Amino acid sequence: MPGTLFVVATPIGNLADITDRARQTLARVAVVAAEDTRHTGQLLAQYGISVPLYALHEHNEADRADALIQRLSAGEDVALVSDAGTPLVSDPGYRLVSAAAAAGIRVEPLPGACAVIAALSVAGLPTDRFVFEGFLPPKTAARRGRLASLAAETRTLVFYESPHRLKDALADLLATFGPNRRAVVARELTKLHETVYRSSLAELGARAEHDPNMIRGECVLIVEGAPAADDNTDIARYDGALGALMKHAPLSVVADVVSELTGARRNALYERALTLRRDRNEESA
Repeated sequence: MPGTLFVVATPIGNLADITDRARQTLARVAVVAAEDTRHTGQLLAQYGISVPLYALHEHNEADRADALIQRLSAGEDVALVSDAGTPLVSDPGYRLVSAAAAAGIRVEPLPGACAVIAALSVAGLPTDRFVFEGFLPPKTAARRGRLASLAAETRTLVFYESPHRLKDALADLLATFGPNRRAVVARELTKLHETVYRSSLAELGARAEHDPNMIRGECVLIVEGAPAADDNTDIARYDGALGALMKHAPLSVVADVVSELTGARRNALYERALTLRRDRNEESA
């Protein structure tokens, strides 16, 4: 009988955040396929586990997956782990899992820590519908292009971001989505210096410029979705007022004034004003 491929979630920071089932499984498999064998070796040592490790990362997964499939087919059990959290979520492992499933090998999840879900659970933003976008592109032009394609997305947006790019990512989000979208930066989750920043994109961007702690450690960036299509259709009734005021004041002030006069949602008005300005610019180009 073939073995089983166990996809095992490991802690994202706090070492106590591992399940009993994960510890038992990691201790009894024939081999652990790990993104970084040194990191995983240290982690397993913390739990008193000694098991052979096999390097499986983004640069060698295509070549090494076949060797693991052969071991699984021969009856060995294999555990797949990433450096932290749930494998395959912006981490290697897709090729191995896909190949195992295609070969008729049982693939069994051992759920546990996941930074995406942990951040969403404390963000205070809508969680009934969300989309995970992984890491934004590191280059400015590509990052802005990706964000532009997401500007009308109504679901809550979730990104991973590295600390040295957080300020640039917030600046591009501000330029693309406007200053008033609610957003959250959750950094160092489950660790000693865990911090969750909740505010508007404008305020978060300003804070990132002056708070050195905010740009330390890996973080999850969560952004409120755009107003629903129905809201945009309804908000079009205020196009006249928006268009007239846009000639004399910044969009943020325009949205404030029209919202105060009509009771309409300020964020929806701001998004509509952005659309009107973009349409005008395209017509004049």
